[in-house]
Amino acid sequence: MVINCAAYTAVDRAEEEEGLATEINTVAVGVLAEWASLRSRPLLTFSTDYVFDGAADCPYVESSSTNPINAYGRSKLLGESLAAGHGALVVRTSWVISGSHPNFVATILRKVREQELRVVDDQRGNPTVAADLARASYAALQSGASGLLHLTNQGETTWYELARTSVGLVDLDPSRISPCETRDYPTPARRPTYSVLASERLDGLGLDPLPHWRESIGELVVELKTWV
Repeated sequence: MVINCAAYTAVDRAEEEEGLATEINTVAVGVLAEWASLRSRPLLTFSTDYVFDGAADCPYVESSSTNPINAYGRSKLLGESLAAGHGALVVRTSWVISGSHPNFVATILRKVREQELRVVDDQRGNPTVAADLARASYAALQSGASGLLHLTNQGETTWYELARTSVGLVDLDPSRISPCETRDYPTPARRPTYSVLASERLDGLGLDPLPHWRESIGELVVELKTWV
């Protein structure tokens, strides 16, 4: 098996470096997919909720129409096409958080000790714990799945709600975090307002859904306490 975890993920910087993002998220993925296909080896690669524009009012499934609104999303969508064209498994996921690497929750836990924070409360998605994603993705690969597959932890929320929940789990004061709107926190890259993912394929593949993000985040935050 070939499992590709490499990606250009600097969403804002990609607006100025779309060529580099495309080299890594599109061209390199195409090379890997062709190499694996010629050798009849399964390939797993990852994509993102940012291939959608966020205009929906119900969760996006694998067959939903795509329309990325930033350079990062465009580069990932092109990579999806090349990988799927060679029979690879393309797992779309979202809001990945981990107990061992820099990510949104780690940043919040570090900064909230030093200052009060304002966090966006009008973008909705699925937080996805890396350990849960790894197990589910490997199970999907072993099942022989190919094409697009959405894998995220269950449950949708906002960045603000995720931040407050995380802070409360380490006995810090959630009131140090206040909500704001996207327009109050402008960034170079537009983000989809609504990028909740769901899957229409899990049952057919005999795969179990990931647990709710609230069930998994406690262990993650305990891991983060050792280094943030």
